Formats: sequence, C-alpha cells, structure tokens
Amino acid sequence: MLRPIPGADRGDAYAAKVPERQNRRPEPPQGPQRAKPSAAPAQRRRRPNVRLELPQLDPASVRGMPTSEQERLARRLRDAGEDFLAERFGDALSILRPLASRYAAVAEVQELYGLTLYRLGRWTAASHRLEHYETLTRSVDQLPVLADCYRALGRLNDVQEVWDRLRHADPDAQTMTEGRIVAAGALADEGRPRDAIRLLEAGPLRPKRPGEHHLRLWYALADLYDRVGDLQRARRGFARVADVEPGFVDVHDRLAALGTGDG
Repeated sequence: MLRPIPGADRGDAYAAKVPERQNRRPEPPQGPQRAKPSAAPAQRRRRPNVRLELPQLDPASVRGMPTSEQERLARRLRDAGEDFLAERFGDALSILRPLASRYAAVAEVQELYGLTLYRLGRWTAASHRLEHYETLTRSVDQLPVLADCYRALGRLNDVQEVWDRLRHADPDAQTMTEGRIVAAGALADEGRPRDAIRLLEAGPLRPKRPGEHHLRLWYALADLYDRVGDLQRARRGFARVADVEPGFVDVHDRLAALGTGDG
C-alpha cells in the first residue's frame, strides 16, 4: 500500500499540464464588488493529496513468481515511483503501462498506474485502475482520488456513493478529510454551496496540531464562504490558513482580493 505524504500537494501546481475539468462550476452569487483573485475557480480546485512514498511490493502479491522476476518488477516499480515523486509523470507512465497489463493482480502496480493517470488528467483510465486497486485490496486509502476522478468526469452521484462508503469505513483522519473536501466540491458543482459548507463545517476545524489536510479543509471552506458572499468568514478562514502556513497556495492573494472589510 502506498501512503500519502503530508504536505506533498500544496495546490494546483500541475493544473496547466492536465485537461480542464469537463463540468464547470456554477457561477457564484454576486456579492459586494471587490478585486477578483488571480486564479480562476478551476485552477483553485484543491485536488486530493496523492504524492507517495516509494512503492514496495507486498510478498503476498508476487507469491509463486520467480525471484529474478520479482526483483526486476520491484526495480521497475521503484523507478516509476521515483519518476512519480519527481513529477515526471510521462516517464512513470511509460514504465507502468506494460507492467499494469502484465501484472494485473499486483496491487502496487495498479495503484501507482492509476495515480499517474490521475496526475496526467486521464480521469476515466485512472478511475478504472483505482477501482481495480480497491477490488484487489479492499483498501479505502485512495477513495478520495477515485472520487475526484468521478467529479472531474461529472459523475457527481458516484462521488456521493464513494463518500458514503468512505465515511462508513472509518479511515484515518487525513483520508476522511480529503474525501470530505472532494464530496463538498461535488455539492458545489451541483449548485449546492450551502450544503457543501455544512459538510466541511462538520470536519475537524479545530485540531490541536494542524496538519496539511486541516489547512486544505480550511482553505476549501474559506473559498466556499467567498463564493456565497460571506466575506467575513472567508477572510477569517484564509487568515487562519496564513497564520499556520503563510506560503500555502495563494492564500495571501485571496486575502488581498477580499480586502480588510473596513469599508
């Protein structure tokens, strides 16, 4: 199993490299006139944290395979993992494509291939591989990424179904929070920003030691407050993110766009 590394994905640094989402967000309600943030809504979209530790083969998944083949597969998988971590997604894809076809029952191959396809914006292919990974492992750790594939494809009912499965599975706090953010984003895509806000407000808003996923939650919630015209809460939310990590995404630009609120 590949585990997320906190702090790996701090925004849409790769947004320009992937196709635009097929379903556009509804226009936010018109609030008081103010300077517009520099990033378009689609570019501000917070994708699930998917950067990973180098993959290692589970001995159970290669049982019965000749030792020399196991070693060769492990080496190729590690090479692909290094390319993924360095954001050389095309190189990782070149390694993983033949491996994924040959080793359909090796979960680590299917997972990394699915995540690589995801980072390249190939939502349908990525969803198929991540579905297969879930079938092989019964693991829920990549469900937020799978849900985001569905969201990018406009399959919003499937996002809700994945969120229901995830929240009933009682995963770790980071996975749960990432899934919550994607589910809220899907509600906003449906034109239900108030429901999205309520979903995020039910998350871990006051942790003793904020982690990356908490900052992502706060940012997503502040963005929704901004969209519905609740500028005071939006300012407070972005300011809270900036207090913990001043360089987080474009938080200072968002605060500058919102102004001080004095007028």
